[in-house]
Amino acid sequence: MTWRPDLTVAAVVARQDRFLVVEERIGSQLVLNQPAGHVEDGESLVQAAVRETREETAWNFRPLALLGCYLWRNPANGRTTLRVAFHGEVDDHDPHQKLDRGIHAVHWRTREELAGAPERLRSPLVLRCIDDFLAGRSFALDALQQVT
Repeated sequence: MTWRPDLTVAAVVARQDRFLVVEERIGSQLVLNQPAGHVEDGESLVQAAVRETREETAWNFRPLALLGCYLWRNPANGRTTLRVAFHGEVDDHDPHQKLDRGIHAVHWRTREELAGAPERLRSPLVLRCIDDFLAGRSFALDALQQVT
């Protein structure tokens, strides 16, 4: 049997005490998540994080560090995700840009607001990444290598 986890990236962005999140439609539910998505063929992990953040939020993401790699199995459907999360800054917002399909809104939320509604989070990875960021977890971007 071949096991292939979904490879995704996520961007953790903090401004003062608020975090950049997207409200996205998954099935019939609106859930909250970091800007995140799948890595496309030929794309580096950093490139994927920058692209996904721009597509989902209309912000330009500048990764500063690797936050961590998170392997999670969704108990609802058995699918496994390997999430590579970065933290960084955003600038160059384009308020006229059309957002990715499924993105309902972009918000800046506190950790407490997100933790207060766990049923609204796309997965437990949302708070785990924020908590790791708040704990000071950080690895140099050069820990990731694109071998060609």
